[in-house]
Amino acid sequence: MHTHSHLLFIGGGNMAKAIIRGATARNILEPEQLAVVDPDDTKHLVFKEMGVKTFIDAEQGIQWLAEGEGGGEGVEGGAGQIMLAVKPQVFPKVAAQFKSRGGVGERVVISIMAGVQSRVICDQLGGDVRVIRVMPNTPASIGQGATAIALGAGATDADAEFAQRIFEAAGPVVQRLDESMIDAFTAVAGSGPAYVFYLAEAMVRGAVEVGFEEEVADRIVRQTIAGAAGLMSATLDRSARELRDAVTSKRGTTDAATSVLDEKNLHDAVRLAIKAARNRGQAMAGE
Repeated sequence: MHTHSHLLFIGGGNMAKAIIRGATARNILEPEQLAVVDPDDTKHLVFKEMGVKTFIDAEQGIQWLAEGEGGGEGVEGGAGQIMLAVKPQVFPKVAAQFKSRGGVGERVVISIMAGVQSRVICDQLGGDVRVIRVMPNTPASIGQGATAIALGAGATDADAEFAQRIFEAAGPVVQRLDESMIDAFTAVAGSGPAYVFYLAEAMVRGAVEVGFEEEVADRIVRQTIAGAAGLMSATLDRSARELRDAVTSKRGTTDAATSVLDEKNLHDAVRLAIKAARNRGQAMAGE
């Protein structure tokens, strides 16, 4: 069933497209209940094709939000929500645009910005906003996302219900966390697809070095990773270690391969990579 809320996206990047496609496909929102603000009008066409309104600046967007609620010129109250889908370094400029319009009122603001704490968002937008922090990952673009949702400054469980429905449409895992764990989630799931793609790069290179044409190697590696991920999803009663052991015969080919990975301390490298990503997220919050 469609909610009566309107949702204004600030930022028209790939994640905004993925979220809108999921929300409309799953009947969470109608296209006319959605709008996107992005100063790059070359990004507008894809949203217009979906029936979504587009604007150049945040002031136009907040006016649309108020009018959609029957609020005329006002911005106070209303069921409409705002989703911040811009890069963290762009946010201060966006906040200044909102302030020039008189603020955003007592609204729920959903932020998918990495490393920007809810108290900072409140400070820059005004103390009356209630912030929900959300961290999706790129597989949301194909409906396979893993997302974290955290109550930020001033927010309640009821404020998070709308975001919960939206992101359930973008993937099967929507994990509620304390805001203090958002940077850790980002390190595991937000950055995690890049770790898999990094492994895929190395596998393709190795396949080429043992004699495959690059196009063939790429196809083999893609299916191997997709198949392995599907097997993990289909066998939730078995750990990753148990699945690995099932492929590995003593003194066999897989054993020879994983012995090299152990010698190169791959486990330690991955663990340290996750900690580095978490630490960077925490550092960004203080910049």
